[in-house]
Amino acid sequence: MNTEYFHVLAKPIGPICNLDCKYCFYLEKEALYPQAARWEMADDVLESYIRQYIEAQRSPVVQFAWQGGEPTLLGTGYFRRVVALQKRYANGRRIENAFQTNGILLNDEWARFFVEHDFLLGVSIDGPRELHDAWRADKGGQPTFERVLRGIEVLKRHNVRFNTLTAMHRANASHPREVYRFLKAHGSGHIQLIPIVERRSSQTTEDGLALVSPAFTGAAHVAPWSVQPREFGRFLTTIFDEWVRQDVGSIFVQLFDASLEIWAGMEPSLCIFRRICGSALAIEHGGDVYSCDHFVYPRNRLGNIMSDPLASLVQSSEQQRFGEAKDAALPGYCRSCDVRFACNGECPKHRFAVTPDGEPGLNYLCAGYKMFFHHIDPYMRFMAGELANERAPANVMGWIARQEAEQARREMGRNDPCFCGSGRKLKHCCGRG
Repeated sequence: MNTEYFHVLAKPIGPICNLDCKYCFYLEKEALYPQAARWEMADDVLESYIRQYIEAQRSPVVQFAWQGGEPTLLGTGYFRRVVALQKRYANGRRIENAFQTNGILLNDEWARFFVEHDFLLGVSIDGPRELHDAWRADKGGQPTFERVLRGIEVLKRHNVRFNTLTAMHRANASHPREVYRFLKAHGSGHIQLIPIVERRSSQTTEDGLALVSPAFTGAAHVAPWSVQPREFGRFLTTIFDEWVRQDVGSIFVQLFDASLEIWAGMEPSLCIFRRICGSALAIEHGGDVYSCDHFVYPRNRLGNIMSDPLASLVQSSEQQRFGEAKDAALPGYCRSCDVRFACNGECPKHRFAVTPDGEPGLNYLCAGYKMFFHHIDPYMRFMAGELANERAPANVMGWIARQEAEQARREMGRNDPCFCGSGRKLKHCCGRG
């Protein structure tokens, strides 16, 4: 684990949200703070976090990430204080901010603030209306699609930089083309696809939680909204097939970009594909630091920045063990897998399945990832070769078109209509000679 470069996902309003998304693993984290009188990160905690985070970084660019819950509930005034504190402690560093939102409260005031301070927005939307509204309702059970779309239109009107985060779940996983084309149609040039996988305990745990960690050994079942492994693989490969033929270089899909990094021999930007993790932590509203955003459980609490320096928590032996366990606990079945170089067992949060030979610790999504990585291999090899020769990976689109045209020529009869669409027979058109 590289402790010199680390990232923290800040939750300045904890798990408090104006939506009640059925698959959200964070809403129930309120149970971890039963004595909480307020959920807004207090001024002294906020200032301490910003100062410590900047001081602990070794890069000339310091990247903050703000999430929740729903951070827009704090109002623009709160984040103006954030920006002021960042300027106070920047000490010559360039500060960048990423802000994750459900989009419901976005308006002109928010958009002007984001433009003024060059925030990068991430907006959660799961596809067309019926797919999005299947799980993403507000506290009153009402659909949210129209309000999210209005928020996106506000961002576009003000030229706010934004990407979209789309959860892959049981409702939309069988509609990959509809989801991808919808996102493109509504201006998302940067797309993040996030699989939803949770296990629900038969009874609430002693921590007050129902959605359990992979270490939980009691009775539990895969939650009904979780994407199924092979469906997950088909979702990714279907979108990839359209993207690699039409959109390379114009639409950026985080998972595909990370895959190209792997095939090109680079360290993947996505921590889920790294051999060792532990450099992406989370901080709660009260200053508690956890090993990872997906491991906000009491056993993964490292300490609190008001009593323990952030840098010491990042470098702690507990966090070192957490990061190294990703590789150490990898089953033998995975170690001999031909796509291990790309997957590395993916996120430890999903490792609760059993291998064919009975060893625990297999990633629930294993079959889907195998399907995806095997499918993309020839295209990734070509694009990695283009990069190595200082050419554009987007050349893959012409390469595919030439291969498929040649295949069509081989399969066509000389009296068939020509593949170029001229209306003439192949033998009198492109097939002459």
